[in-house]
Amino acid sequence: MKRLCRDSSRSYYALSEYYRPIPELESWLRRRVRCCYWKQWRWCRTRVRELLKLGTFKKTAIQAGLSRKSYWRLSKTLATQSGMTNQWLAEQGLVSIQTLWITFHYPPNAANG
Repeated sequence: MKRLCRDSSRSYYALSEYYRPIPELESWLRRRVRCCYWKQWRWCRTRVRELLKLGTFKKTAIQAGLSRKSYWRLSKTLATQSGMTNQWLAEQGLVSIQTLWITFHYPPNAANG
């Protein structure tokens, strides 16, 4: 009985063949990570300073840093997306779901054989 349950859970949690929701899920995940960084940089001065370090223009960094809008809304602004780029998030250790899906379904060594 336990073996049957274990096999059925493996089938349930297997990586999907369906690619369509992957890009949307990836963009949501990046936005959520930006939101968490924004929340972590708690104070206005810290937010402005960190955005300026990441290369955001001064005016947009100040406007975003002083804004009282929600974390989730500010995670989609020009200031946060120009500072916390996808490349920067990858350097921080965020793994790309799209890349994982593609390498799982289309392994590089299968193209040679």
